[in-house]
Amino acid sequence: MCGFCGEIRFDGNPADVDAVARMNTCLESRGPDGSGVWASGGFALGHRRLKIIDLSDRAAQPMIDSELGLSGVFNGCVYNYKELRDELQADGYRFFSTSDTEVLLKGYHRWGRDFVSHLKGMFAFALRERDTGVVILGRDRLGIKPLYLTRSPDRLRFASTLPALLAGGGVDTSLDLVALHHYMTFHSVVPAPRTILAGVEKLPAATVRTVQPDGSFEDHVYWRPSFTRHVDLPEEEWPGAVLESLRTAVARRMVADVPVGVLLSGGIDSSLIVALLAEAGQHGLATFSIGFQAAGGESGDEFEYSDLVAREFGTDHHRIHIGDDRLLGALHGAVGAMSEPMVSHDCVAFYLLSQEVSKHVKVVQSGQGADEIFAGYDWYPPLAGTPRGRAAEDYAKVFFDRPHADLAGQLSPRYLGEDHSTAFVRARFAEPGATEAVDAALRLDSTVMLVEDPVKRVDNMTMAFGLEARTPFLDHEVVELAGACPPALKLAQGGKGVVKRAARGVVPDAVIDRTKGSFPVPAIRHLSGPYLDLAREALTDPAAKARGLFDEDYVTRLLAAPTEHRTTLGANALWQLALLELWLQKHGI
Repeated sequence: MCGFCGEIRFDGNPADVDAVARMNTCLESRGPDGSGVWASGGFALGHRRLKIIDLSDRAAQPMIDSELGLSGVFNGCVYNYKELRDELQADGYRFFSTSDTEVLLKGYHRWGRDFVSHLKGMFAFALRERDTGVVILGRDRLGIKPLYLTRSPDRLRFASTLPALLAGGGVDTSLDLVALHHYMTFHSVVPAPRTILAGVEKLPAATVRTVQPDGSFEDHVYWRPSFTRHVDLPEEEWPGAVLESLRTAVARRMVADVPVGVLLSGGIDSSLIVALLAEAGQHGLATFSIGFQAAGGESGDEFEYSDLVAREFGTDHHRIHIGDDRLLGALHGAVGAMSEPMVSHDCVAFYLLSQEVSKHVKVVQSGQGADEIFAGYDWYPPLAGTPRGRAAEDYAKVFFDRPHADLAGQLSPRYLGEDHSTAFVRARFAEPGATEAVDAALRLDSTVMLVEDPVKRVDNMTMAFGLEARTPFLDHEVVELAGACPPALKLAQGGKGVVKRAARGVVPDAVIDRTKGSFPVPAIRHLSGPYLDLAREALTDPAAKARGLFDEDYVTRLLAAPTEHRTTLGANALWQLALLELWLQKHGI
């Protein structure tokens, strides 16, 4: 797990090494264990290293393979790198390290662009052919590892974070109005390739981009889950199939040359990961839970359940309680760590949790993603009886933050546009496959919402402290199996029914039968005191006044009743506005 950046020139000039060095410095938190910048003519690479696999300097990046004429940088982990290495060695390839990075270089040389289909893991990379000048950029199937781009006629720059591109300079920072509409409507999700900034895009997940020396490029989408019944199993066999798939995914994610812990929330997903690791013989496993002060009558922790799981499986458990004295300051840090504005209050929870966990381990497993692929959220059951032809409209009713018509009284007139979110959702629901409405919603959420919110949240917040997070529920084989599972089995028992059946007898019943929880941060859901002051300051700052994003009367109403105005899914509407301004101001936009 690392951070990388680079520049490709199309005009014959040398790459701007100073700009690449500035971008690389901005990525320090993602890779505190090593740094490197390398350039050759019109191409330059920067890399920050977090040592997880092959801790020697032989695995340092940028990695140059002179024998094969390849250079590259990589962020992530290829869990099956040892098997691929053995296969490549049998084909005659010689290795100078034991890293998964080198497996990428040689795998590309052996299999070409389609080498990504051999990889099991999370990854983003940039590879260059010395002799042709062709550059290959890519991301993993679920977009777990990020890759941001900014281009002009003369050059292309890329980086693991958006702020790193800003550090390089020369970025168009005007707002993308389509992205703004998505932020306000599509539950703060901005689908790739857009970002909130007009001058920055992100490479979509499951995509390999081939960039020619003249700047032309071609994108190849190499994976797309069908969400059809391509696996035919009797109902009683599905729990066993899911459990076996998760066993494999959890075991894969133990590949490391350093200890691996678990983020244990006390919910069924993270508890099942702990149980499967214990079943596989892991002893003294480090687990971590976080809790906050109660506010607005809402509890701020779920220690009852995480303690139960820790006792059941004998983990080395760390209970982390965050007082209000730490939360406010951490909000600023969390906003600074965001590559894009992310409104979920889970961000600060992951930020503070990662800060503490990174003092003990470098790698953790997390239960992130289970709700999106196994129908754990409450907006899925209303779609169960929806005719397929009306699915997009019904999905919008239960998931969109507000109807498009409401934006006329919330955004300033110059920022209003068309109903881009509805058009996007209709187009995705109209794609072939996913014959039931719930299937179509899960396909959209697992390939768009999941990538652009929960997955990004975990990556940004953990990597702010050089912590690698691995997500077994997002193993692509688990996702494919979940997509084939009949919706009724997933919706059963209040959601994630097939997972609950799989977990029965593996984790304590109290964890399975409990009410669904979350990472609760009550102080943000119920804005008051210094948190309300923070929102007010952001929205009345001179920069916000000059930008004029929001209707002034609407902002006044929200500030007067900060806990009353909620989005469709119950989020704090004031925080959604304030977070966007906080992010823009934090990054000098």
